[in-house]
Amino acid sequence: MLAYVGLGSNLGDRAGYLLKALSLLSRLEKTRLLRLSPVYETEPVGPPQPLYLNLVAEVDTELSPRAFLEGLLTVEQSLGRERKEPWGPRTIDLDLLLYGDLVLQEEGLEVPHPRLHQRAFVLVPLADLIPEGRHPVLKRTFAELLAPLDRKGVRPFVL
Repeated sequence: MLAYVGLGSNLGDRAGYLLKALSLLSRLEKTRLLRLSPVYETEPVGPPQPLYLNLVAEVDTELSPRAFLEGLLTVEQSLGRERKEPWGPRTIDLDLLLYGDLVLQEEGLEVPHPRLHQRAFVLVPLADLIPEGRHPVLKRTFAELLAPLDRKGVRPFVL
């Protein structure tokens, strides 16, 4: 199944954490990393904290949505992710954005990601990969969803 994962980091060696997370993601069972968006430096959402680095990864996985999410959580944990406060700073954040065209709501797992369509820091890199892809619930392209959002807090980042 084609899935899209949002990656973000705003503590320590941000680029290093993204690279380590991508390496671990590519090693998940029955999962292949296919493409990456450009990396963006973005303003944080939530309490005052450092700027983020964000990107989106396109992966092919044979894992179920729940097993794939568990793999993402294992990657976060192995890279020191601590969940102290909602939208707080983090070494790494991996969000399952899309899992094919699946629409799923169950305890601890919602696909597509419930705030995907509201966040320029997710939509900019996602639209880089699949501008004509459609949100499975809203039925609008990611480029259309991005158009009305303020993008000034999302800047290209060069390593």
